[in-house]
Order: sequence, then C-alpha cells, then structure tokens
Amino acid sequence: MIVATVRALKMHGGAAKEELKKENVEALKKGLANLGRHIENVKKFGVPIAVAINHFISDTDAEVDAVREYCKSHGVEAFKCTHWAEGGKGTEALAKHVAELADKDMAQFKPIYDDSLTLWDKVRTIAREIYRADDIVADKAVRDQLRAFESQGYGKFPICMAKTQYSFSTDPNLKGAPTNHVVPIREVRLSAGAEFIVVICGDIMTMPGLPKTPSAEVIGLDEKGQIVGLF
Repeated sequence: MIVATVRALKMHGGAAKEELKKENVEALKKGLANLGRHIENVKKFGVPIAVAINHFISDTDAEVDAVREYCKSHGVEAFKCTHWAEGGKGTEALAKHVAELADKDMAQFKPIYDDSLTLWDKVRTIAREIYRADDIVADKAVRDQLRAFESQGYGKFPICMAKTQYSFSTDPNLKGAPTNHVVPIREVRLSAGAEFIVVICGDIMTMPGLPKTPSAEVIGLDEKGQIVGLF
C-alpha cells in the first residue's frame, strides 16, 4: 500500500507550500515522477500494489483523476480516500481492492539483497536500487564500525536507513525523482534486540525530536480553566 497526497506531489512538481490549496494539475503531473519511483521500488519486492490518495478538501477532481490515470499507466489502481470525513465508508473501495489482490495470491516477495552480503554492500544496494544513487560515502570510522559489527556476529542483520523523508536523496530540497546523487553516511547504530543496523544518512535528527514550533507553546488554559490549543 502506497499512500500519496495531491499536495505532496504538487510540491515535488515545484509548487510552493503556500500555493498547495490551489488547483495546479501541471505541477502535479511533474511531481508524479516521485510516486512513480515509489511504485517502481515496491514492484522490486515482488508484491502487488495499491495506491491510496489521502484526500484533502482542497484537492480537485482534475487533480485526483490525474493521479489515477498516472497510476493506471503503471498497472496500479489508485483510490480517493475520504476516511477523515466518512470513516470506513471513505476507504471501502480501496479495502475491497486490497482484499481482491490478497485473494489472488499474486505476491512473490523477495528482498533486494541477500543476508550474506556485507553490511556496506547492503547499504549500497539500498542506495542504488531504492534511492537511485550512484554510490555511498562514509568516513573510515563508519566503515570500521560496520566491520566491527560483522566480526561480532551481526553481519546478517538487515539495514534500516534513516534519512530525510522529503527526498530520495539526502537533500530535502531535491524533489521529484532525482538520480546520480551520492548518499553520505554519517553514523551507524546497532539495534541488537530488534536485530537490524540503523544507518544515519545526511543531516537528519533522530527521535526524540521536536518540530520548529512545538505544540506545547500554544497549549494553555483560558479564563474558565478549559484547555485550549490542542486542536
């Protein structure tokens, strides 16, 4: 299941954040390359795909139809989802489609790398296959740490990549479906209990983290002692 929004796709197509409530089919169509990349990536794992269009009230029919047509050209069905307003009814068509895909037993899941690869090669595979990067780079200390993990018996662990969610690259301003970039690895962490290796890429804050303006700054009590600022 891939969840997409018209607003995000318009941003990937060059629309400014303050203009996202206005219809802009041209920007949307440019940004659909980002959704196409996600579809291509999921297909690499050998599983059937459905797209949920997480609907906003400012989305127009022309914009939703453009997403549907694009997905159809990739052999995937997309559904307008209005669960925020209609509850379960708003995603009924999507749910039925997902159930039909599951009942067809089409999945032939396969990972994109083998457990026997070195940790470095696993990270490089993700960067090249999923992010379409040319390569990965890291300081010697990071490479040495990965080799230490392997010598300690953690070499078969899978990789969890931590990077910006705004781009396939590590540059949050590089929108769409960029290629030929390089993924810098800043740090690697062992999650022995969960059994995976966390790879920190680029300039990103891991949890716990706060937005630029935490909600706590606007939460308080009014003159009647009622809580305000939660919604």
